[in-house]
Amino acid sequence: MGAFGKFIKENRKLQNKKLIDVSIALRIDTAIISKIENGKRTATRKQVAQFVVFLHLDEKEAFSRWLSDKIIYDLQNETYALEAFKVAEAQIRYEIKSSKKDVKIDKNIAVLLDRASQLQKKWEDLKPLNKIQLEKMREYFMLNYTFESNLIEGNTLTLQETHLVVNKGLTISGKSMKEHLEAVNHYEAIDFIMELVKNKEPFTQRILKEIHYLILKGIDRGNAGVYRKVPVLISGSAHKPPQPYLIDKQMEDIFVFYNSNKNKMHPVLLASEMHQKVVTVHPFIDGNGRTCRLIMNLILLQNGYTIANLKGNDTSRLNYYKALENIQTKHSAEDFHSLIINTTIESLQEHIALAK
Repeated sequence: MGAFGKFIKENRKLQNKKLIDVSIALRIDTAIISKIENGKRTATRKQVAQFVVFLHLDEKEAFSRWLSDKIIYDLQNETYALEAFKVAEAQIRYEIKSSKKDVKIDKNIAVLLDRASQLQKKWEDLKPLNKIQLEKMREYFMLNYTFESNLIEGNTLTLQETHLVVNKGLTISGKSMKEHLEAVNHYEAIDFIMELVKNKEPFTQRILKEIHYLILKGIDRGNAGVYRKVPVLISGSAHKPPQPYLIDKQMEDIFVFYNSNKNKMHPVLLASEMHQKVVTVHPFIDGNGRTCRLIMNLILLQNGYTIANLKGNDTSRLNYYKALENIQTKHSAEDFHSLIINTTIESLQEHIALAK
């Protein structure tokens, strides 16, 4: 019997709970629970979390026992298991220590963040806005954001054509169906993140995948909302995204970072960090850029900011890609953070000017 299985079995019996009680509550087959308890099957991380909640277990002890079982299972027949464990222990300690370090903020970045905070406060002070005025502004910024974000990815629809496609349902002669769908999908995705903000929905991996699903809906149904299963290369970039078997763990780490920092890091900096972290992993076959700009704006909107609309003209797009590559290959974040914060500042200034 494994340490984790023995742990949950003892606690279940102490609480006079039968296997069927646990099965019904957690929606896990009784046979599976029995195998976990008797060390014949390894629980998933999700199942461990379920056991912790239902049986009121000590989280640290439960996960420690579960991880211990996994380590023993993987290393029990290895000649150099003990030596390997010592090396792994040292590396884990280093990784944990590194992960706890706050993102370093350059003095210039701190000044920009302070300016963004001041403007956000000014924007909040102008509320509530006239409903008609607010709706007109919403339509204006949704349209412009859809146009610019798609332009970054090579969509050739003009701003006027984008308007005709998303607001009038027209088909533009000479433009591909894919370009039409990109416009409609992106506009719908913005509406979706605004609803998330309105309903105070937390940002999770499920939400990330739903946003991506909307981006590729009707374009690539098989890959919409699904992490990629194949390696990819990014044209014109020295950055090589991780192999597909690493994606789940790296995305889990990103959301651990997000949940650890969402209430203590400046929201604009957090939005920038989440943008660059997810796009660096490049978890999807296509649509990573648009999805990452949307999650960036979801975080901004959740914190009372306005949509930061990165421009898609040649110069702006090149600056955006260069700033991203500086993080991915040189671990230099200042250019990217400056770009995102300045774009946020410009957006706030434009919103404030239109609201007066």
